[in-house]
Amino acid sequence: MKKIRTSFEHFFITKHLLKWAIISIPVAAVIGSIVALFLWLLERATEIRWQHSWLLFLLPLAGIFIYFSYKWSGKNAEGGNNLIVDEIHKPGGGVPFRMAPLVLATTVITHFFGGSAGREGTAIQIGGSIASFFARKFNLSKDDIRILLMMGIAAGFGSVFGTPLTGAIFALEVLTVGKINHNALLPCLMASVVANIACKSWGIEHTQYAIAFKDVIKAFGVIHFDVLLLLKVILGGVCFGLAGYLFSELSHTIKNYSNKLIKIKWLIPFTGGCIIIALTYILGTDSYLGLGVTNLNPNSVSIATCFTTGGAGYFSWFWKLLFTAITLSMGFKGGEVTPLFFIGAALGNAVAQVTGAPVDLMAGLGFIAVFAGATNTPVACTIMGVELFGGEYLIYFAIACFTAYYFSGHTGIYGTQRIGAPKAQDLLHHNNKTLHEVRDKRINNKKNGTF
Repeated sequence: MKKIRTSFEHFFITKHLLKWAIISIPVAAVIGSIVALFLWLLERATEIRWQHSWLLFLLPLAGIFIYFSYKWSGKNAEGGNNLIVDEIHKPGGGVPFRMAPLVLATTVITHFFGGSAGREGTAIQIGGSIASFFARKFNLSKDDIRILLMMGIAAGFGSVFGTPLTGAIFALEVLTVGKINHNALLPCLMASVVANIACKSWGIEHTQYAIAFKDVIKAFGVIHFDVLLLLKVILGGVCFGLAGYLFSELSHTIKNYSNKLIKIKWLIPFTGGCIIIALTYILGTDSYLGLGVTNLNPNSVSIATCFTTGGAGYFSWFWKLLFTAITLSMGFKGGEVTPLFFIGAALGNAVAQVTGAPVDLMAGLGFIAVFAGATNTPVACTIMGVELFGGEYLIYFAIACFTAYYFSGHTGIYGTQRIGAPKAQDLLHHNNKTLHEVRDKRINNKKNGTF
């Protein structure tokens, strides 16, 4: 039997791929269509909030509504992206279907009232939830359920940002720090591409970004970079990695202390909403509310302005980091990635101001590299740079993302990620542990005075 299988291996490979091609088309088409609805609702919610700034004052009440929505009907859907990653590592209770409508509605509510959040986490949860639903209908095995959940992540991510190749690689890379899972290579790519096509077929347009540094690069001759600029990119990569580390740690810390200090749980999002309102009026700007991709006010900071000289202040990145960490750690819903794009682009703008590097190039590098550090996905983010900005900057994308990956340490926004290859030989004892376990161990060591 083994000999027959070996002799006809291409037959079995073809059968395997055909099976997943047939499964991926309906699953990805549904995910891409729901993501299109989500993006349309998000855009409408943002436009209405811009027209009615007083909606921000209702953010604390919106937080209470979100809390009770999950308390009464959420069950384990509260686990979000970490639940999906955990289910792929250890299939158990499954990903509930209710996660998709709940996270879609509560993310739109968060944005409608001015919370600082993103959209990728929501798209991934929609993808994981729909994929799990189809897995139950198809009566798949545990191994096939893992592949289908990864396809759900790829479809959700690829369609929400219009980056299908990045979506596929992200789904394979995000599960284990330092290792890429090849089991679902082509199924993830098929799902991401189909979902992206489905999303765009509903008329969804993704934001276009550009780096106008091409002509200057050519001026240096055949080699597309110079040593001084290379050093500036490495310095930027270190800063981007530390920003990813700060965001992850601050988010976990705010969440832990909120739960510890505020005994009445519905008061946590209420308090978070009040803090966001207070910070908005103390700083005198609405730049750090919502997605932050663009802003009607020409004096505001947004991702788009970060690509221009003077488009962000030295600490714009920190304020967006603080607003988002408070919003998401105190009970509101949404993703972290678009805020991480903002944080990275603004930090890149600041690094460029200090070092004299091209502003748009550094903003673009920060855009992808802070995300790479906070999610431990340097390969996916390097590819994202190519899909968004073009391939001529590939070497800079790789240097910034890989450097940020190392300097973000063993931390990240997805605590259930497992460490498959530690970032240094002296850290081999972290192998096979989750980021949650590593963080808990580090905190206990500090409390006990041991290192």
